[in-house]
Amino acid sequence: MSAKPAARTEPLRIGIIGAGTMGRKHAGILGRNGSATLVAVADPATTALAEEYGVPCFAEHQTLLSSEKLDAVIIANPNGSHVATALDCLSAGVPALLEKPIAISYSEAAKLVKAADSATTPILMGHHRRHHPAVEAAHGLIARGELGDIVAVSGTWLTKKPDSYFDQAWRRMPGAGVMLINLVHDLDLFRHLCGEIISVQAKTSSAARKLAVEDTASVIVEFESGALGSFIISDSAVAPWGWDQVTEDDPAFPFNPSLSCYRIAGTRAALEFPQLAKYYYQGISDWNHPLCMSYQATGMGDSYSRQLEHFIEVVRGSSPPAVSVMDGAQSLAVVEAVREAALTGRTVQVSDITG
Repeated sequence: MSAKPAARTEPLRIGIIGAGTMGRKHAGILGRNGSATLVAVADPATTALAEEYGVPCFAEHQTLLSSEKLDAVIIANPNGSHVATALDCLSAGVPALLEKPIAISYSEAAKLVKAADSATTPILMGHHRRHHPAVEAAHGLIARGELGDIVAVSGTWLTKKPDSYFDQAWRRMPGAGVMLINLVHDLDLFRHLCGEIISVQAKTSSAARKLAVEDTASVIVEFESGALGSFIISDSAVAPWGWDQVTEDDPAFPFNPSLSCYRIAGTRAALEFPQLAKYYYQGISDWNHPLCMSYQATGMGDSYSRQLEHFIEVVRGSSPPAVSVMDGAQSLAVVEAVREAALTGRTVQVSDITG
């Protein structure tokens, strides 16, 4: 049974469900935050994380939810378990931070959306990049119309994951792949910054790793506004272009401040991200005249810590979730449309997925 949220002066009691890579990352972030503390872990395969932090470990998350006085949990188990676990948290009245993707199919995600709509217990979707200072600054700049009408967007995520990353069997099976694990982040940010995506075209390949899931994808998207975007992604390429290498968001990845991962072009100006270099004309606006450039000042990274700070506010009732379950489902719908487009070779409307 969940306890009422702790008094504002007391650290929140938070449990972690799933002790893999992401569960371990969240445990470290909790350990650095004085407003929350890790009190238990649930994982059927390992007790290592719980032993490291000296907290109880449960094989089943249901036992964790019923045995501990929790203010909240972080759900970081495999993708295919996200919806069932989140539904159990709603039933127990325990607020949750749910790692992305929300599910492995939109139809499954829709069940959680329906349940969350009728519940008073909040769920924050773990699209942590939205909490990055450069994302917040870019969102404000675009909303103020400084780029004019968005015309074109391009994005890149190219890197090489170690072979050991795929030692966990679920990462080699349908329900994983570079689109659900990584591309969902970027398409979520495209939606957040530039508006809803209404249709997609795509090609995927598993030629590099020869697994049952794709390692590379190329995607074209159409926004509701009429803007077009493209994205290329691979976890098998020796390259430095991607969020993890250019944002200084996570010390686990080498940082290259000279490179960007997104370019957003509008009728008044263009923006390079994450540097937030804005290119524009001073006076006559055409290609025969030199462009000016200015930088928007912004802080750097650690969006995971900022996400946790926001989650604490959500649990305490002082803020609604900045990224809703519906948001998570809509971003998943775009990824599902990408998968369908790659399989069929046709343009897929996102509304075909969402109904």
